[in-house]
Amino acid sequence: MGWFWADATPAAPAVSKPLNHPQSGGDAAPPPGCPMHNKKTVDTFASAAPTPAAAPAPTPPASGCPVPHSNPSADAALSSCPVPHGSAPEPTADNQQSFLSKLNPLNYMFHSISQERAPNQTHALPTSRDESSIPKGTGDGNWEYPSPQQMYNALLRKGYTDTDVTAVESMVAVHNFLNEGAWGEIVEWERRFGKGLLRGWEVSKRGEDNADIELRRLEAQEGGREQPTLIRFQGRPKEMTPKAAILQMLGRVYPSKFGTEPPFDRHDWFVSRNVNGQQKEVRYVIDFYSGPPEPTGEPVFYLDVRPAVTPTAAVERLMRWGGDVWWKASGSEVREEKKNARL
Repeated sequence: MGWFWADATPAAPAVSKPLNHPQSGGDAAPPPGCPMHNKKTVDTFASAAPTPAAAPAPTPPASGCPVPHSNPSADAALSSCPVPHGSAPEPTADNQQSFLSKLNPLNYMFHSISQERAPNQTHALPTSRDESSIPKGTGDGNWEYPSPQQMYNALLRKGYTDTDVTAVESMVAVHNFLNEGAWGEIVEWERRFGKGLLRGWEVSKRGEDNADIELRRLEAQEGGREQPTLIRFQGRPKEMTPKAAILQMLGRVYPSKFGTEPPFDRHDWFVSRNVNGQQKEVRYVIDFYSGPPEPTGEPVFYLDVRPAVTPTAAVERLMRWGGDVWWKASGSEVREEKKNARL
């Protein structure tokens, strides 16, 4: 869920082909294809090596192989190239940085997914991309959803080679629908608490049933509503949120009330909130659940959208839940109905 990509296309990484040749022994001429016998390679390798503390051993001529062939016992032990080709090198900080540099920092994905038709693809997919209603944090328009062809290529890249290509367009439609729903929940939360806790309590103190009325009244006094923007987001499908983990635990104890499948996806969305003229970054957590299908066969999904747990977010949640409970428990709801009946 929630895939958006930038338009820049990164350069294709260079592919190193494995070298494969037997190691010569004795005084036989070394294989001409080995990079260790190339003068430029040896010079580069030697210049990059650190200077040892002890006196260096005599350097062989640049045209000779750096592996000593004069020792018969050593020649017998060496049956392959000294450069290890069979296994990938251990990841280092430099390698990790090089990989991360290829990712879009706004969504931790590759900057661009190909629009080209995949090998052995039996069904043509559209390459047009729909624009979402979600404004970018940079201020230059809205985020764009991936095209069906991009979605298919992304699934193949993730290893889902058994994806039904004829179902990809429907998958994109559901994907876009869920993201629009998630953004709608975020916008409603920001309408209530985006301008501070005091204003949030003004909206929440009369319960959920009257919250929309209070919001429209306050927004009319303020001259309109502020539109939040999405700075960046991150998919974390393999990391269950604490709330989802607790619900799964309660489902084992009380399955009739809390029993549900674990979420099939999780996202963290980072939203820009305008607080007294200053931009503040607020992280929202979204759990995606699937439910039993409709009698007509249509799939059903549930979204649990809320701000990540921080001191401020905890107070916001308490106000929203506590305001609704207090409004009903104190009899305010009944008094409100009688008051409206007299008018």
